[in-house]
Amino acid sequence: MQSVTVELGAASTMELVNALSVIATELAQREAPESAAACLELTETLAAAADMQESALAGFIGRVDATGEQARWGYPSTQAWLRSRLGMRDNRAKERLTFARQRHRLPQVAERLASGELSFGYATTVADSVARLDDTDCAEAETTLLGFVDQGFSAGKVAAFGRRIRDLIAERDDTETAPDEDTKRGYDKSWLTTTRSLDGGRYVKGWLNPEDAAIWDGTLGPLAKPAGPEDRRDFSERTAAALSSVLSGGHKATKVTVICDLDTLTGGNAPARLTDGTPIPAPQARRIALAAGVSPLLLGRGNTPLYLGHRERFASAAQRQVLETLYPTCAVRECETPGTLCEVDHVNGWALGHSPTDIDQLALTCGWHNRFKHTRPDQIQITKDPDGRYVYRLLPPPDARGTTGPPGSIGPPGTLDWAA
Repeated sequence: MQSVTVELGAASTMELVNALSVIATELAQREAPESAAACLELTETLAAAADMQESALAGFIGRVDATGEQARWGYPSTQAWLRSRLGMRDNRAKERLTFARQRHRLPQVAERLASGELSFGYATTVADSVARLDDTDCAEAETTLLGFVDQGFSAGKVAAFGRRIRDLIAERDDTETAPDEDTKRGYDKSWLTTTRSLDGGRYVKGWLNPEDAAIWDGTLGPLAKPAGPEDRRDFSERTAAALSSVLSGGHKATKVTVICDLDTLTGGNAPARLTDGTPIPAPQARRIALAAGVSPLLLGRGNTPLYLGHRERFASAAQRQVLETLYPTCAVRECETPGTLCEVDHVNGWALGHSPTDIDQLALTCGWHNRFKHTRPDQIQITKDPDGRYVYRLLPPPDARGTTGPPGSIGPPGTLDWAA
């Protein structure tokens, strides 16, 4: 039995968390009291304490999400980190992430949750209700919804009021019935528009007529199915991954030519370009060269073509079929992306003249982890399991080595001394 002595006012945040972990461990190992009345009272007290801990947890998650820290540890998104590293179910991860992102816009909710006056269930209900409102409407909705909470309405009722508030705002702004340009296009022809965001991503919207919709369903439907009971991605995430796989050649061969100098491909800094003239940074060009189905056009001095890679030097359809049998998901242990949506990865890296495309030198990795492995090879540990499959394990960033604890934890108590 461990003892814990903490001076609350002087303790750092890490010291408080470590003390709480020790107490939780001791409490979890104790049997419940025989008295049902005592258990009822203890449940209410412990649940209230857990809700206050959620307030602190939201602050931690929000900081990780805002800085993108999870990417340094090998996770493509905050939600993926919560699911894989902390073992949260998908709905729970979304709930916590939504509140963490909305917390700064909900001062009343944050204050009441931290003081134990509001349950986490109500807090996340309000956060979800205001997530699509602007700051002005958010402030008014927060006060209104907390009023319903104070009147004793259930979280489900408060959620219904939140949906009604959004409907009233749409009616006020005259956005609920006015036909937009998309509606005016009609339904006979398919159309698609994309808009590039400031961070390099793209917003996509469109319409498919019945014939094109059938092609969409036939192509993406099988690829968008859950990989298994542990695949916690929702349907929209699986569909996006399926589309990306088809476009990038993860499932079928793609037709992309990257034009670059030989020096660029072997470590130089000169940018490459696509056939339409779009510049490609040298590191990205080297990463693209790793992807099966991409042809690198290598130029020597005077822009003389030296080598145009042929698709035959990449993994064949038969090899991919074998790999998809060996790798039901991405080779990265913590990743759940189905193998059918993954890219073929040269396990020992790709180098001109030294890149055997032998089946025992290949594995399947999702596009994100393929890029991560190429840019941060020191954070991937590669081993083989008894069946001969490669297993990729994520390692902490170099500046955080020695801080990782057992699965499901960020580090053992006392390994970090972060001040509050």
